[in-house]
Amino acid sequence: MSEPARSDAPAVRARGPEAALAVLLQAIATLVILDSLRVGVGWADDGPRSGYFPFIVGVLLLASATWILVSQLRRWRADRSEFAERAQLRQVMSMAVPITLYVGAIAVVGLYLASIALIAWFMLRHGRYRVLSTAAVSVGVPLLAFLVFERWFLVPLPKGPVEALLGF
Repeated sequence: MSEPARSDAPAVRARGPEAALAVLLQAIATLVILDSLRVGVGWADDGPRSGYFPFIVGVLLLASATWILVSQLRRWRADRSEFAERAQLRQVMSMAVPITLYVGAIAVVGLYLASIALIAWFMLRHGRYRVLSTAAVSVGVPLLAFLVFERWFLVPLPKGPVEALLGF
């Protein structure tokens, strides 16, 4: 019978996340480079074309990510450093999961309702605020954002079906 995992036991070694992040950065850099080439990276009569500076940034990012990946692969077997303990990963996930759900919810219910839910969740779950304070802040912040962006600056933000019903 195996013994239970300790909360301070390493959940993930450093080598996997470092290599995965390097590959992700290489993919992003490749997209930046390809799009820069599409819009032009040379010089025009009035100066650099639109893709000139993004192309340079993409090349630097690709070189850096490749260096990280090669370095990590060279010391793969010897690297025993830990990336995070289980308790640390739980803390990160307690933030990352609600924020990911929030981003997805914006597309379905709009920015304002998703923001109310996210703020309320964090205030109740992590801040342990009272319900009345939570309600005031979680409704007040999106309302303030609506007034500032939509009414004052005339910048439309993503709305869902409830906002459409209310005529916003």
